[in-house]
Amino acid sequence: MLVWRPSIPTEVTGWNFRVFVQTMIALASASLGLVAALAWNEAIKATIARITSANSLVGLYLYVLATVIAILVLIWLGVVASCLGGESRINRESEG
Repeated sequence: MLVWRPSIPTEVTGWNFRVFVQTMIALASASLGLVAALAWNEAIKATIARITSANSLVGLYLYVLATVIAILVLIWLGVVASCLGGESRINRESEG
């Protein structure tokens, strides 16, 4: 299988090309995550609308419950990530 692997220069005209590529990958991942989140948002809203009547407060509270569950999962993932340790691929200038 033929795989193209470009040679990535460490410096291109005064800026770090590798950091640029890593940043673009992070931004693309975030944007795809946003699109997926919006799709899930619509699916959850449609499901809640089908389960409850349109003017029911139960639907709104179910939506709040889904949001709380998502927040708890994110907190749990942060704890797992901190337990695994390791170094960040991209360091901010303020961190050195």
